[in-house]
Amino acid sequence: MTTAKDIMHPGAQWIPAHETLDRAAQMMRNLDVGALPVADENERLCGIVTDRDIVVRCVAMGHDPAEVTCGEIVQGTPRWIAADADVGAVLEEMQSHQIRRLPVIENKRLVGMISEADLAQQLSDEQLKAFCASVYAAS
Repeated sequence: MTTAKDIMHPGAQWIPAHETLDRAAQMMRNLDVGALPVADENERLCGIVTDRDIVVRCVAMGHDPAEVTCGEIVQGTPRWIAADADVGAVLEEMQSHQIRRLPVIENKRLVGMISEADLAQQLSDEQLKAFCASVYAAS
């Protein structure tokens, strides 16, 4: 059985909720990623901040990314998957919540991230078609 841990991108890093969006953007640049999991003071996942969030929900609204924190910008219930979950569970989680990136948790710690590209490599053509239809469907 292929698990989330088998397909994830290992070594994902989170950013503390108190860090500013300009710091998040710098981390994204340095790590060559478009999203960072956000953790609270107890190192628990409280959301994901994306490069698009920074642009649309901060800069385009006239806010200063050096003043707005990651914790202020994340919204909704954070979604994640256990490292030992099978690919079907990963697919279901991403489809049902229309998400493109999924943190992988093991022993209450972030161990990796699964992107839509990581998942797509594991899917049949029919599964990939269904995934794209559900995740990219208009809300």
